[in-house]
Amino acid sequence: MARLSEITFRLPDTPVAHAFLTDLRTLLADVPYASAAVGRLTLTPPRPDGARPETTFLLADVPEPEIALDTGQTIGVGGGAAPDEQGPPAGIELAELARRLAGHVPRVDHTGVNLPTCAVRPEQWQSLVAAVASTATMYRYPTGEPWPFVLPSTAGELQHGIADFVVGREPRFELVHDPWRTYPEWQFALWTDLTRAQLELLFPDPQGMTAPGLEDIFRVVPIRSPWSGLGIRFDLCYRIDDGPSDWETGEWLVRSGGRIPPTQ
Repeated sequence: MARLSEITFRLPDTPVAHAFLTDLRTLLADVPYASAAVGRLTLTPPRPDGARPETTFLLADVPEPEIALDTGQTIGVGGGAAPDEQGPPAGIELAELARRLAGHVPRVDHTGVNLPTCAVRPEQWQSLVAAVASTATMYRYPTGEPWPFVLPSTAGELQHGIADFVVGREPRFELVHDPWRTYPEWQFALWTDLTRAQLELLFPDPQGMTAPGLEDIFRVVPIRSPWSGLGIRFDLCYRIDDGPSDWETGEWLVRSGGRIPPTQ
């Protein structure tokens, strides 16, 4: 069975992408499993030993941003309307987000991409999910929404599924088939050491907002995307004082969602 080992967010090798990557490094400076090199930032799952995929941000020779899986799939920006065609540009600069959160981001819960249903047909969506599930441990979202998650896993877990529930199986990767968007959106969920009240003060309306049904879990902060046709947002998770939760360990996704079986 082929194994998904790396998910790469490829950025056009331009000055705005250099600035974006620099600001992202600053934002994730306190994440112990983030490593930086020239033109690259890599997040390696700390647990269990040998878990994959890694997640990489890379300056590359590409005309527009894309997500490349090392098993052959590529998820580009094309196919939707630009965010600024939906109304006034929203969000703050990534550099400002990094400044306000300095010292408060110890971990990355997941990265992901929201794909608009108006641009990605059901058969395309199903084909993408099947391709990823065939090369990674991918689990359904337990409440039924089209939000499947890849959990980093060892080679043995790829064959037999995940049964060991530990904190550190991150960053995960989420795919979303989104009926509310007309353009793709990259999403990054960060663990913080801040309470809901503190994050509401740092990012008051309209800079920050909550997602329906998830108000007690994280605060959403859109940022100004440097690229037309691509939205970018950060979901800032509130501090958990009585953890680890079954979300942190992945147990909820595994036991309540269930694995999407690999196809041959």
